[in-house]
Amino acid sequence: MVSGEAPQAEGSARVDAWIWAVRLTKTRSQAAAACRAGHVRVNGERAKPAQVLRTGDEVRLRHAGRDRVVVVSRIVKKRVGPPVAAECFVDNSPPPPPRETAIQVPVRDRGTGRPTKRDRREMERLQGLHGRGPTPS
Repeated sequence: MVSGEAPQAEGSARVDAWIWAVRLTKTRSQAAAACRAGHVRVNGERAKPAQVLRTGDEVRLRHAGRDRVVVVSRIVKKRVGPPVAAECFVDNSPPPPPRETAIQVPVRDRGTGRPTKRDRREMERLQGLHGRGPTPS
């Protein structure tokens, strides 16, 4: 054992290394930063990067604007390919939020100048914003 390294059982791994190994984050430093920031919880408790993770633990990760809830089914210490990584956990995450449809901005011909009040009202009517105005006090 290298000095400074915490002893670990055979069926355990560091939580930051496991999150990286099963491809929940792109880099191990991102996984460690998420742990330090409090975005990783193991069995409901805040996890430090070096916390020991075992089979059956529930890991909650907030990363890239999405909550991931996974149950550890297999411990891996080195990064594995996507097919193997998918076998290492059971994903209980809520479905990702639907992508917002892109707001279509009306295109004006180049050089036509600033829209008039009539043009603006027409654009709002087409966008379905008609009737939205300042609320009366």
